[in-house]
Amino acid sequence: MRTVGEHLADILGSVAVLPPLDLALLEAQGAVLAEPVTAPVPLPPFDNSAMDGYAVVAADIAAATESAPVSLPVVGDIVAGDTGVAAIRPGLSARIMTGAPLPAGADAVVPVEWTDGGNATVRISRAAPPGNYIRRAGEDVTAGQVVVAAGTRLGAAQLGMIAAVGRPRVTVRPKPRVVVVATGDELREPGEGLAPGQIWESNAYMLTAAVVEAGGVGYRQATVEDEPGKVMEMLEDQLVRADAIVTTGGVSMGTRDVVKEVLAGTGTVNFHKVRMRPGKPQGFGLLEGTPVFTLPGNPVSAYVSFQVFVRPALRAMQGLPPDSGAKVSAVLGEDVKSPAGLRHFLRGRLSFNRGFYTVTAAGVQGSHQLGSLATANALIELPEDVEALPAGSHVDVMRLPS
Repeated sequence: MRTVGEHLADILGSVAVLPPLDLALLEAQGAVLAEPVTAPVPLPPFDNSAMDGYAVVAADIAAATESAPVSLPVVGDIVAGDTGVAAIRPGLSARIMTGAPLPAGADAVVPVEWTDGGNATVRISRAAPPGNYIRRAGEDVTAGQVVVAAGTRLGAAQLGMIAAVGRPRVTVRPKPRVVVVATGDELREPGEGLAPGQIWESNAYMLTAAVVEAGGVGYRQATVEDEPGKVMEMLEDQLVRADAIVTTGGVSMGTRDVVKEVLAGTGTVNFHKVRMRPGKPQGFGLLEGTPVFTLPGNPVSAYVSFQVFVRPALRAMQGLPPDSGAKVSAVLGEDVKSPAGLRHFLRGRLSFNRGFYTVTAAGVQGSHQLGSLATANALIELPEDVEALPAGSHVDVMRLPS
């Protein structure tokens, strides 16, 4: 058997970073930026008002109080988007709207709440220091500043920032397109009736959602029966649209493990036993250059295998470090046991309190038991040389996407 590290290293050494694409901003949501984006101009590009009010010379209202307001003539209105060049001299004011450019000569903005709201003449009842309610040019972003770094996954805030510096398009690493398929004669679609010996298919739904959580685009392919010709035909058909293929089921030691039968020796696909629980039977390789991950059929085994092997590979394909930073150190809240010689991934419930993480096992741990996985938010990772750990021990924990 190979170790978890050896199998992961084999995978990461085989997958390639996806070539970059030039996309419109909204098409790039969720993709990873392949180049730094810089600001061609400062933001804001001009001094502007932070409030609706009046642009003034601060010295003119230095003595203003509630009992002795200062009156100033209003020489005009300045609105957001005003492209004209405005100016005032001492002794005058201009009504100004939020975001409007500050007129030359003014050095403060008085909010309308400090005034009587006058149109021709305004009474101002409070003094304001120079710079009051003024957004200075470049106070947010300076010209030439990197506003979004390469390697950033683009969310709403990042797309807003890129639009704010005038970029309509960006170069990104696209989301990997991943086809997920479950195999098995016993599988039926949710909603269908079950005959004796049949179960509803859940793995492909779970793994397709996991692909999306990992930043990919998931396509759930219809369940394929345990017939070699149909399995191979399905795989060949999916190669035209897939950046990666994930199968679940048919990779162990049974007489009808059709995925292993079809793919063994095809392309570079090889099958191994990995020193881990759950998820010992694993397969991986390239089929016509496309990565193919063959995961076990037990639901928890499939999910853990995805988090340990497929998720890092999908990150690597997007130009990201395979280690997502999801691991933390936590204190065990109870005694745990582990099989000798295997890296054990226990479903756990992780919590953060008073500055440190604690974790406990999440119910029963059978590889077929989805109930405890559905209530877990972490995987407790116990090394191969550990057979038991008492409560209070420190362990590595992989946080699961929530």
